Amino acid sequence: MSTFETKEQVSAGGVVYRRRAGRVEVALISVGEAARWQLPKGLVGRGESPAEAALREVREETGAGCRLLRELPDDHYTDRKGRPKRVRWWLMELVALDVHQPDDEVDEVRWVQLGDAVALLSYAHDRGLVAGVADA
Repeated sequence: MSTFETKEQVSAGGVVYRRRAGRVEVALISVGEAARWQLPKGLVGRGESPAEAALREVREETGAGCRLLRELPDDHYTDRKGRPKRVRWWLMELVALDVHQPDDEVDEVRWVQLGDAVALLSYAHDRGLVAGVADA
């Protein structure tokens, strides 16, 4: 790798859903002062598989304990620091829920009905993932 190339950052996350009162809801997180609504995700740690990282990040950011259902399409983009980034995504079903306390990463966790989630999400790829789940 030359000094001009930057190693790809790999993150993992999930579209976490639950059924409540006959409706399907997904977990969204609010990040930053501008309240960017997005799906929970984070960097894959050393010695950790992307699937393990996705489950860990979702639990840390939302309080949701989940089971993986299937892998979803990856996202590829350049992050704010100019590094290439790949995000591996999974559809996840909620199995246990703890209350998330706001911290320096996540300001708020919100469970939102599928159609409302698509409208609220800040990023096009996140909207596409949720819309794809809604169509399935």
